[in-house]
Amino acid sequence: MLESYVIARDRFLAPDGKMFPTTGRIHMAPFSDEYLYVEMANKSLFWQQHNFFGVDLTPLHGSAFDGYFSQPVVDAFDPRLLISQSTYHTLDFTSMKEEDLYEIDIPLSFVSSVGTRVHGLACWFDVLFNGSTVQRWLTTAPGSPTTHWYQLRCVLAQPLYVMAGQEITGRLHLVAHSAQSYTIYLTMSAKMWGVGADPGGILQTSTAKLELKEPYYRLSQPQAYMPQDQQQLPLSSLQAQGSGQQMQDGLSPGITVDQERDSAAFTRQV
Repeated sequence: MLESYVIARDRFLAPDGKMFPTTGRIHMAPFSDEYLYVEMANKSLFWQQHNFFGVDLTPLHGSAFDGYFSQPVVDAFDPRLLISQSTYHTLDFTSMKEEDLYEIDIPLSFVSSVGTRVHGLACWFDVLFNGSTVQRWLTTAPGSPTTHWYQLRCVLAQPLYVMAGQEITGRLHLVAHSAQSYTIYLTMSAKMWGVGADPGGILQTSTAKLELKEPYYRLSQPQAYMPQDQQQLPLSSLQAQGSGQQMQDGLSPGITVDQERDSAAFTRQV
């Protein structure tokens, strides 16, 4: 899609024409989500059956496990699952070349805000519509009103262990292919300390290869809208409300449900 956009610019844009959107940013941040990880891992339990109508499925378990973790997860998640400030990679649609989209290489560097297990990398995007007199951003960030793009998460088959204040490094490498999509190569690393470890720690590294064309669509229900006065807060403010915590009730911060009021309103409608 982006390649077509750039090609159309080169062919049809007038000398003083404008591009809408003008600029795009790919945002990334590590996340911790034990529920999602267990859900992904449990998918492969079917292939641990030794006698499925007389067939031993266990030789296929490893391939099935790898296959499930090769699917990027598309859903709307709570921003409090993020364990670090996000970073972003900018795409300038007014000047970039088509060849720039064939491979996108993004170095990663984060500082964990909590001690936890890192289950992968969350990604989303925003785009700028830079008009002559007005600028407007369209964002797909977690915590903002959900769009049909949701957010995307690359889940590591082998999570990393980190402590608060610890650095997480890595690389996100996107390689375009003939199906008009990308193969995602993700590497994330962090040091680990323990009994018998060197004073400098032991470097733990986890890698993943995912096919963007074959995602796991986890949720079809949009997340609850945030109160109007919170929708314009930067993501850092949302994270400050509780980084790395699991939201059990599925509601965004500040959202409450008045069951009595809703019940009365429903009765009046009936």
